[in-house]
Amino acid sequence: MHNPSALPSPESSKSFWLSEPDEVLRSYRSTLELPQYADVVIIGCGITGANAARILFEKKPELTVTVMEAREVCSGATGRNGGHVQPLLFDRTPEIANFELKNCAAVRDYIKKHDVACEYTSVTGCRTFWTNSLLIEAEAQVAELRKLAPKMGQSVSIITGESDLTAQRVHPNCAGATLTLGAASLWPYKLVVHMVRDLVEKKAVNLQTNTPVESITPLESTENTQARWTVVTKRGSMVAKYVILATNGYASHLLPLFSDLIVPVRGTMTALFPPQGYERLPDSYGFVGAGPGANPSSDDYLIQRPSEGVSNPKEHLMFGGGRAAGTSESIGETDDSFVDRGSLAYLKKQLPILLDLGGKSGTNTGLEDDFAWSGIMGYSKDNAPWVGAVPDAKGLFLSAGYTGHGMPNATLCADAVIHMLLSEERGEELAQTHTNMVMRGHIPVSYLITKERIAEASVLPSVKEQDSSDLMGFFDGKWTIRP
Repeated sequence: MHNPSALPSPESSKSFWLSEPDEVLRSYRSTLELPQYADVVIIGCGITGANAARILFEKKPELTVTVMEAREVCSGATGRNGGHVQPLLFDRTPEIANFELKNCAAVRDYIKKHDVACEYTSVTGCRTFWTNSLLIEAEAQVAELRKLAPKMGQSVSIITGESDLTAQRVHPNCAGATLTLGAASLWPYKLVVHMVRDLVEKKAVNLQTNTPVESITPLESTENTQARWTVVTKRGSMVAKYVILATNGYASHLLPLFSDLIVPVRGTMTALFPPQGYERLPDSYGFVGAGPGANPSSDDYLIQRPSEGVSNPKEHLMFGGGRAAGTSESIGETDDSFVDRGSLAYLKKQLPILLDLGGKSGTNTGLEDDFAWSGIMGYSKDNAPWVGAVPDAKGLFLSAGYTGHGMPNATLCADAVIHMLLSEERGEELAQTHTNMVMRGHIPVSYLITKERIAEASVLPSVKEQDSSDLMGFFDGKWTIRP
């Protein structure tokens, strides 16, 4: 049994993505004091919270909205991730794969429509498998995808031969790889800041940074008949009709019910200098089962920043993972103020072993880091995000537990939460709203928060047990213990 999460640590390691802070939004507070009331309070201002606020304003601009962030805008997981927007198609059901594709397209379309300067780059996702057994499992999953969703299956190809692997710059001792269309890389902080700054300038939200929420409690009675929740901070309290938790790995701090269902996990990221004389990489990459002691659920991940039109043109190799090489506990941890020495050493030495970087990058030569940092992910016990209304807590909504895969999910998960909130505002029944949303492809059924799902997840192995033994798989339309 995990304890409820702590609040985000006051100090944090220095993420590259936060190296160019937006001066308008730094320590921004729309008002000196907290509002007394808001129709909606959104807690968390990363990719989920920002999109929830944006979509709510687009659909119901008359509602008053307060956004609270424990630290600076986008200083949590979104500002510390790998910069991937990469759908995983073949190890999901077609329903989830289609949702991730639509989410990635929604991110792309927003960036293009608003001309967001966030280094958005379309890439092919190259996911490498370093044992024959892992490759065989991936091949079976791709075959199943092609059978169930032939059109989607065309987006994935498998390569195994030395010449094909070498063409993707993968060392030929790799068992094989998949190539997936529809992936992208970007500077996540700049995307979130664009959204939030636009909302602030339009006075669409009251933004309160550096305001960690200590508790939320239901109101028994109030002069404001609309209010249902008290939101408590060290700066004071306010009341709200609706509360949206966009807190990912920190969700159980405010929702102890989810202590075992969404568990914080500390990860490590680096911005590495390419070697002298390097050649640019053609893809974004995932490395499954590559490192010593790594298990199949341990994915390392890599993008390379674009070479043109950027303010800091170092073409960093943005490489993350290495938890299996860590020297400190990562599961259940919320302190992102330090970087694990073992994970960092692994990340600095591993890329020349996995890829042909060109130039002076022999397998015994490590790479120098420009930045190294940690971040807190939210691992879901049943490997699917938790999206929707919290049972027996009218007016309380959650979108969290992305298991390190938030960028291909969070935008449309936020949209789904707003859809449910506005449906409740109209007096519609939640069960019917769920049915309609699933039928229209607005949310995978396995993402929805229900009492039944909570009960089923409660008997699964813990996040720590799953992480150490790769117990989970997707069978019969839901995540469960491997047969």
